[in-house]
Amino acid sequence: MLTSTDFTGLINKRFFGNFLPIPANNCLPLGATAPDFILPDITHNRLLRLSDCWKQKPVILAFTRIFTEKQYCPFCYPHIIALNQYYEKFVEQGIEVLMITSTAQKQSQIVVRDLELKIPLLSNPDCQVFRRYHTGQALGAPLPAQFILDKMGKIQYKHLFSFLNPNASVEELLSKV
Repeated sequence: MLTSTDFTGLINKRFFGNFLPIPANNCLPLGATAPDFILPDITHNRLLRLSDCWKQKPVILAFTRIFTEKQYCPFCYPHIIALNQYYEKFVEQGIEVLMITSTAQKQSQIVVRDLELKIPLLSNPDCQVFRRYHTGQALGAPLPAQFILDKMGKIQYKHLFSFLNPNASVEELLSKV
């Protein structure tokens, strides 16, 4: 696991905008159409529209906490590594996985490079997509969550953060698609 005591870039507008705790909200019911968005895919250097993806195949949205390019959430770092490690397995099964972070594009480029990400990493520094999915927030960053969308954009599964079970495992996600 990456460890560092360099907190450069941690205290910023995003940090203050997400400082107060807001719990994840279960208001997007199963079967509802997922909120569409367009975000930059840092891994593949393109703009990505969610609805273009779900029309092709089921999509797993993996909202993750990366504080800066050098500071990772201790719950999310192993999840990021696992999703990236199994990315080809998801693709082989006809599933797209999109990871969404609140780090800025420049920070996200460093994350992609340092972690050798194959998985699309979408940058959402204003956290609007996190808010539209009601993932919650605490201590300077939105909380992690996972959603599975079918080919019509309907939410088929969701996992919201809790301290007892912060992220859905790769096995859980594969079993729910």
